[in-house]
Amino acid sequence: MRILLLGEYSNVHYTLSEGLRQLGHEVTVASNGDFWKDYPRDQDLARSPGKVGGLKLMAKICSLLPRWRGYDVVQLINPMFLELKAERIFPIYRYLRRHNKSMVLCAMGMDYYWVNECTTRMPLRYSDFNIGTVLRTDQAALIEQRDWLGTAKERLNRMIAQDCDAIVASLYEYHACYEPHFKHKLSFIPLPIKPKSPPREPSSFGSDGHGTGKVKVFIGISKGRSAYKGTDIMLRAAQAVEREFPDRMALTVAEGVPYEQYRHLIDTSDVILDQLYSYTPAMNALLAMSKGIVVVGGGEPENYDILGETELRPIVNVQPTYDSVYHELRQIVLHPETLYGLKLQSQEYICRHHHYMKVAQRYETLYKSMFVLN
Repeated sequence: MRILLLGEYSNVHYTLSEGLRQLGHEVTVASNGDFWKDYPRDQDLARSPGKVGGLKLMAKICSLLPRWRGYDVVQLINPMFLELKAERIFPIYRYLRRHNKSMVLCAMGMDYYWVNECTTRMPLRYSDFNIGTVLRTDQAALIEQRDWLGTAKERLNRMIAQDCDAIVASLYEYHACYEPHFKHKLSFIPLPIKPKSPPREPSSFGSDGHGTGKVKVFIGISKGRSAYKGTDIMLRAAQAVEREFPDRMALTVAEGVPYEQYRHLIDTSDVILDQLYSYTPAMNALLAMSKGIVVVGGGEPENYDILGETELRPIVNVQPTYDSVYHELRQIVLHPETLYGLKLQSQEYICRHHHYMKVAQRYETLYKSMFVLN
């Protein structure tokens, strides 16, 4: 098959492309590299700042459109798959629809259905937008609501979702938000991870709890979105545990560091704190797990259920509260002997459910099924 993957989110599309190519398909990845993360791609769609940058990007896309024809599958990472205003994406989508066989929309991040469902029907006990039946009022949450509700972005998302041949949700949360509307064409396929081969031997603490010293804990802070993602709460809890056990725990906080340094800091940690309001681990956490790093974050029962996982429980699940994070992290520091088993489980979890070749095979099956339906 000829497959065009448009847009990028945390290296999902490029990792998927590597698996699809090994299965014998011709794949093109066109993206902006996910902004500052600068992930690899075959066609660069990065935008320069300002209106001039927008005009240059439009000119480049116009020059590429004739080459974006004749594909068996065109897959969009998000309704906003290009760094343009939503109004400008409408005609580009229609062109792609006219000149290619099948269109796939990914539900992998911020979009209308995620925002709307979490602020109205509230299928999740907690999310980026609600805690129980109470709407969150964090500035970032309010900005996203203004951005996606009653706007051109909403109209674009609804049009593509109605028109496309298939929708792929990568996390339980997104599946729960799209299922009431598009059950007939919605699939759940986990995020693809390309583990290092052979897997890294878990470092530090052995099964007896003895090891190289302090439990190394990492947390990354996204400037301006700390309260929205819950890292403010996680940071306060981690700092409290470190103050209580300065000889047993070392906390590393990364904020505004270059991406390569950020990755290195994660790689040298035993534990990563990630996304307080999530039910599931996303790419950042999954990559850490593939390296034998224990995730403290989203590991709700729904996450394991949608994967069909009945044995492994590698994620240290926390509720969206200070007390929950403090308690779980304190238990790890007091009982470091638990880390070794969790690290091994983390690597096995990735191999079972997120290995990029297994994920690519599931996409291949979906793509082939669309040809039968069409």
